[in-house]
Order: sequence, then C-alpha cells, then structure tokens
Amino acid sequence: METQNQIKRTLEQPEVIEYICNILDNNDTISRTQLADNLCGHYNFFDPLWNKQSAGCIKALRELERQGRFVLPLRRNHPGIQGTLRLSEPLPELQGVADEVGNIYQLQLITVETEEHRRIWNEMMIQDHPRGAGPLVGRQLRYLVKSEYGWLGGVGFSSAALHLEARDRWIGWDLDTRRANLHHVVNMSRFLIRSGVSCKNLASRLLGMVIRVFPGDFETRYGYRPQLLESFVDTDRYVGTCYKATNWHWIGRTKGRGRQDRFVKKAESIKDIYVYPLAEDFRSKIGLPQGSGLDALDITTCVDGGNWAEKEFGGAPLGDKRLSDRLVEIAADKAQNPGRAYCGVAGGDWSKVKGYYRLIDKPSDSGVTMANILLPHREQTIRRMKAQKTVLCIQDGSDLNYSNLDKCEGLGVIGKNQTGAQSKGLHLHSTFTVTTEGLPLGVLGAKCTAPEPKAEEDKRPVSAIPIEEKKTFSWIEGLRDCTELKAQMPHTSLVNVLDREADFFELFDEQRCNFSRVELLVRAKFDRRTTGEHKLFDTVRQSPVQAMLKIKIPRQSARPKKSKQKIRPKRSARIAEVAVRYVQVELNPPPYYQDKAPLPVWIVHVREDNAPTDTVPVEWFLLTTIDIKSVADAVKCVKWYCLRWRIEDWHRVLKSGCGVEKMAHKTADRLKRAIAINMVVAWRIMLMTLLGRETPELPPEVLFSDLEIKVLAAYAKKKLSAPRLFR
Repeated sequence: METQNQIKRTLEQPEVIEYICNILDNNDTISRTQLADNLCGHYNFFDPLWNKQSAGCIKALRELERQGRFVLPLRRNHPGIQGTLRLSEPLPELQGVADEVGNIYQLQLITVETEEHRRIWNEMMIQDHPRGAGPLVGRQLRYLVKSEYGWLGGVGFSSAALHLEARDRWIGWDLDTRRANLHHVVNMSRFLIRSGVSCKNLASRLLGMVIRVFPGDFETRYGYRPQLLESFVDTDRYVGTCYKATNWHWIGRTKGRGRQDRFVKKAESIKDIYVYPLAEDFRSKIGLPQGSGLDALDITTCVDGGNWAEKEFGGAPLGDKRLSDRLVEIAADKAQNPGRAYCGVAGGDWSKVKGYYRLIDKPSDSGVTMANILLPHREQTIRRMKAQKTVLCIQDGSDLNYSNLDKCEGLGVIGKNQTGAQSKGLHLHSTFTVTTEGLPLGVLGAKCTAPEPKAEEDKRPVSAIPIEEKKTFSWIEGLRDCTELKAQMPHTSLVNVLDREADFFELFDEQRCNFSRVELLVRAKFDRRTTGEHKLFDTVRQSPVQAMLKIKIPRQSARPKKSKQKIRPKRSARIAEVAVRYVQVELNPPPYYQDKAPLPVWIVHVREDNAPTDTVPVEWFLLTTIDIKSVADAVKCVKWYCLRWRIEDWHRVLKSGCGVEKMAHKTADRLKRAIAINMVVAWRIMLMTLLGRETPELPPEVLFSDLEIKVLAAYAKKKLSAPRLFR
C-alpha cells in the first residue's frame, strides 16, 4: 500500500455527504455496518489484502455524525464491555535466570496468535508494564519472549502516533504527506522484560531480534512493509540505554499529550522519542525529495549558490512566516557583500532596508532572538555532523568591541585600557564544529552576553562562588549541549577541543558524570598535583619520547597591552618539528572539592627542542579523556588540537570580513540579531574558501549560482586575453 486511504477526508466532501444522506433517506432498514460496506465498495476503501476497511469507515461516520452532517441508524446490538483475556492466576516468578544474555541458549520470539498466548501476553503486561496490556490501536502485532527459564517478556506493536512535532520535523513531511504515509510508521508501544530478570545485554539482544523479524511478519499479516519504527522512553523510569546500543535515533521529546488529548490537557508524562529506519531510503519511498528532514547531510550540499540561505535560515521560529522569509532574503543579500552595512547591500532598495530594520528592531520579548535566528542553521549543522565519523566541537570566546556606541543600551564591560577607561561590548562564546580534516560544519551554539565586573561588595573568594555564576560556566554549557546531542548521532564521535581557559576541574568532573562519552581535549594551563610522585608537567616530561612530528604553526598578529592581557609579539607562520610524549595520570581535586575522586586523564606533551633563535619554542600539554592506546592515538590528538585555530579563523572572518564590530544599533538585543546573521555568513565564506583549497575538483555549481559562474568565466577570459606587460 503506497499511500493511506484518507477515509474521513473522502467522506466529508460535500458530494459524498450528499450520497450518504441519499442512502439513509431511501433505506430505513440499513445498518451502520451495511452502510460502511457500501461506502468501502463505492470509494475503494480496501487494505493491501483487499479487505474492506469497515472499522475505519464506521469511525469516520461517527465523527461526521457528531459534527451534525447526518444521523446514523441506531446500533442494533450492544455486546457490552468485554473483559481483557487473562490467565486464571499470575505468572510464576522466574528463578535462576542467567546474568549474561550469552548464557541463555533457547532465547526466541513467539508471535502471539493463539488465545493462550494472548492471555499470557496480557497477564505479563498487566503484572509488570506501567501502561498495562492496552488496548492497542490500529494494526497490531505482539510477541512473547521464550527461554529455557520460561517467559522472559513481551513486545507489542500498534499504529503510530497521529502527530509528533519532533518526529514529523525529523522525517520532514508536511500535513498532507503525513496523512498519506503515516501507515508506514509503526509504534513499538510495549517492550517489557519481566521484573526480577537481571540479565546483561538482554534488552539490546531482544531489540535486535525483533527488528529482524518484525518487518516480514507485519507484511505477511497486513500486505505491505513498514518503513520506520518509533518508540517512547519514560525518562522518569529509564534512560534508553538499550535503544542507544542498538542504533535507534533519539530525535526529541513528547509534549505530554496522549492520542485522545483533544483539549490539550497534557496529562501524560514527557517521554523521549526514538526512531529506527527499517530502510535507508525510507524518505524516498514515502515520496519525500532528497535532503528532506533532519537526517545526515553531506557537507558539499550546504553551500548551494542558489538556495543556501533558505536551507540555513528557512523556517526560523520568529513568530511570523513573513519574518522568516525576510530573514532568508537578508542573509542571501548580506552574503553577496558581507563587508558592507545592509543599507549598502540593499543597493538603494528602500523597502529592503525598512524590512531589515523592522526585523532587527523587534521588541526584546519577541521571537526574534539570536537562538531562534540560528536554529535552522543549528539543525543543518547537526545533520552535517551525523554524516561524519568524528566531529571536533571547538569552543572559544571572543570579545566584540562596541566602545564607539556611547548610546547603545545593554552593553557590558569587556576590559579597560591603560588609563582605566572601560571598554564596552559583548562577549561571544560559541561552539564551532569541524571535520577531522578541518572543514567547518557550522555553528552548533552561541551565547552573546554583556559581562559585568564583580560588585565591590561581593567579598566571596573564588572557591565560594557557584560555578553557575562564573564566566567559565559557558564551557560546561557547551559540553552539556554536545552531550544531549550525542544521543541523536550514535555513530558519530564528538570531541570538545578547548584552549587553556577551559582547564578547570569542574569541566572534567562534568564529563565523567555523563553517559554519552563526549570526549575532552584541553590544553593544560595549570601544573596540577597528581596522585603520583611528581606534578603534572614533570610527570610527562620525564616519560620517553614516543614520536617526532611536524606541525604547522599559524601566523599571529601583534597585540598591544590590554587590561589583564599581556603584550603579544608578531609571529610568522612556520613548520615546527616537535617531540611527542604521553602518559596516563590521576589529577587530585582542588582543596574545595576534597569529596571528589581523582580525575583519570591522559596528558600528551608536545615540545619543540630546536626552535629558531628568534622564536618562542612550542610546548603544549594536552589533557584528554580519549583513551590513548597507541602512538597513533597521541598523534591524532595533536593534529586535532592544531585544528582549534579554525575557530580563531572564523572569528577573524566574522570581525574583518563581515565587519560585526562596525555595526551600529541602539540596543544590545538588536546587535545580537545582526551578529547571528553574520555568524552563518562568516561560516559559509570560510567553508567556501576551504572547499576551494581542499577539494578543487568540486564542480563550480556547488559553490556558485549560475549568474556568478557566468561573471567569473567572463572575468577569467578577460584576464587570460589581457596583454602581459611583464614576464
């Protein structure tokens, strides 16, 4: 069955209502079932096995009767409420079940088809499942889990949820497509391992078994093959470990509404939503175009010269679709001339200029926020991350100086000059994601704040200030964000790459407490005490050299003395030959965290022993939670840390290329909105530059529109035909 019969939508058409009324007016003896059978035959309401869909037709007729379209015949029989089929006594408790699934030798799934098996399945669910035995809705399939120890559990499938915002956005279908194809999605509405059974890996083994047999069993019973499974996990009871272990995708959370919640009471608990595609190309099989939804996305598809702005900004939840459309237009225009203010970009089009300022100047309590502007780009970034085996999530902060905007409201203090005068601006803390080859995938998250100096009356020592009140908490928030996202990409390893500002105990303690294993790679700033004989730096310095490596040291511009920052001399780019050492250590917690256990980490030491006389030798101490099992792992950490400069390059494009520090607005909120647009434009500029360098064989259509290609071709032809005055 390619598409679902739209029974109710068909029956509510005016001509069909008239047809039904004629049948009812001319036949006083017709029953509801006879009427439904008549309509099924007349309008081809048949399932794939050519059975009449009478039950669905009767349900639709009742709903139309409630709307006052017609009056149905009275019911001719009232069978009453039938009780649930159960056993005469509870199932006996299981004894001596193996504690490892590999030690269960007769594990099998039994399809529930007989009355006896139905009684066992119902009894099991009533005894142990929080939602009982049902009733289940729609097309159903049930399994019992049998072993040499007895019945271990059960699984039940039923029709998919009618509407799930997170699921529908992940699939990428609209209302009409969902109505026509919802039958391709099946809900695993019951998954139970009986209480008292504690068997390692049993749940993940059963999930794997049922996924293998279910599609064929469903097709045999209902005549078509499903494309996607969905299931819910009540996080008050479970964490969904078995779903993650068997490669189900976490795609979001429910909103607490049940199937019959017509009045939006939201009486149900909030649950995690997991899905499992039964076919790799399931979207195309339900009629969706390539690139739909929120699944993995190749990086080369995101810089399309024609509609890149629609992909990265389209559908932003700004409270009005017209604002979202305007945002797309503004971003596309800004990308054409990123260094100019929008007034210049608009080229004298006054309607565009007014539209820009209407968007930027929305009230502070409107939906036009930095987070909402960046949300479509974040979703596209996550899709690009899913297509990678390993993603480097680089966090860093940068100050945006707006000291020239004397009347701008909401700015913070980002520093002081030599005379003590305060510099006003905003602090931008971002998570910038790149591949292990250094290609930028996008801005995963960004937070723009107005820093305030510590109040003079606040006499608390640093150790007494909660971490949530410190500037360093931004690093923990970035790690938590990556940890939550890890469930969406079980096949992708996430590594947080951070500079010396992130070398603090609480960050590493946060990492070891999470379950998704997002790794840390941090350049050490402090020579900490370890559980061993020596301090951190001496411990690794005294270890043997494991490898020699050549690394590229990027150029560095000079920086004058600013506030607490030291003067920085100019540095030219060069290739440094360094020695690599590594060792595992345990770091003692700071004195104010004596109740914490020591932190086990690896430290990789990188040192340049023969540096040029006029340069400062390279010496890095890299702390990491990555398990270093070989020299190759250590070298990989060094190469990944070298890619941390990608976020510095992005900051430079944002400031110099897009001129975000030259913008002038009346409030910090308006500045943040404009910054958000330029952040994505800067990412695209950087990606196009690197793609051109790293993959010159890419066709030009990937990066440029047809018009841009024509202009570049004409320019190149002109340059080639011009006479050469010097050789």
